Amino acid sequence: MTTITTSTPSIGSGSTSDSTSASSDTAAQIASLNKQISRLNDQLKSLGDDKTLTTEQKKKQQDVIKAQIQVLEAQIQQLQRKEQQKAEAKQAQKEGNTASADGVNRPTQTNQLDVYI
Repeated sequence: MTTITTSTPSIGSGSTSDSTSASSDTAAQIASLNKQISRLNDQLKSLGDDKTLTTEQKKKQQDVIKAQIQVLEAQIQQLQRKEQQKAEAKQAQKEGNTASADGVNRPTQTNQLDVYI
């Protein structure tokens, strides 16, 4: 019986002030996860050619490998969602900074005119 072992790196929640390094770090993590998925797919394919295992053992290992692939895909989706949220927050902050009320052309709550005709 052959034993298949894989390691799944944990996703850290480190924060950086430079968004390009954070996004490249995320891209590197996603690339690493995709490589792991590729290796697991190769193992899954080679498992079918293995004559030393019974069909039951093959089925169990296929299930384990498929579960690992699903976990890795979920981690990729989580990273992509996190990156999307960062981009949306950055865009909202950029939009919020451009249209702040200054009381002259864009009145504040305390500096408004009520005009009734």
